[in-house]
Amino acid sequence: MGALQRPLLWWRLAAWTLGMAPLAWLGGCVATARLGANPVEFLEHQTGLWALRILLATLAMTPLRRLTGRGEAIQVRRLLGLWAYFWITLHFTIYLTFDLEWSAAQLAKDLVKRTYITLGFSAWLLLLPLALTSTRGWQRRLKRRWALLHRLIYPAAILGCLHFLWLVKSDVREPAMYIGILAVLLLARLRRRPAPGPLTEG
Repeated sequence: MGALQRPLLWWRLAAWTLGMAPLAWLGGCVATARLGANPVEFLEHQTGLWALRILLATLAMTPLRRLTGRGEAIQVRRLLGLWAYFWITLHFTIYLTFDLEWSAAQLAKDLVKRTYITLGFSAWLLLLPLALTSTRGWQRRLKRRWALLHRLIYPAAILGCLHFLWLVKSDVREPAMYIGILAVLLLARLRRRPAPGPLTEG
C-alpha cells in the first residue's frame, strides 16, 4: 500500500494542520500588522482560543473512535495533546512577556488577585507532566500510573473552560459553547471505560 493510501497518514496530516494552520495565520497577522487596536490582547485571545479548541479536539478522539470505529483517532491524540500544550504555553508566554515582563512577583500577585489567572495557570500546570511523560519510554516506566497521570487532562480542560468564562465580562455565549462541548465529551466517556493513551486520554 502506498503512503498516500494509508489512512493514518491523512489523520496525522490533519492533526499537524490543526496545530500549525493557526500558527501560520497568526504569523501572517503579525507580518501584515493585522492585530487590531490591542495587539497583545488579540494574540492572548487567539492563542488561548486555539489552545482550548485543540484540547477539546484531543478529548474528542476516543468518542470519535467509538462512533466511527477508526483506530487512527487514538493514534493521533498524543500529537493533538502536544499541540494543545504548545498553544497553552504560547498563550502563557505572551502574557508573561507583555503583561508581566517576566516578573515573578507580579505573577504571584495576579495568581492571588485574579481568579481567571489562577484557573488558567492551574490548567497549564496540570498539563505539564502530561507533556513531559508523553513518550512511550515514560509510558513503559510508569505503567498503570501513567494512565492515571494522564487523566489530569480532564480537570485541566475544565479549568481551561472556566478560565475563559471568568475572563469574559459580559457576553458569555462563546465560553458557554466550549463548556457545552466539553460536557458532551465528558458524558460520552462516562458511557464506557476509556482506553489508555498518551498526553491525554483522549
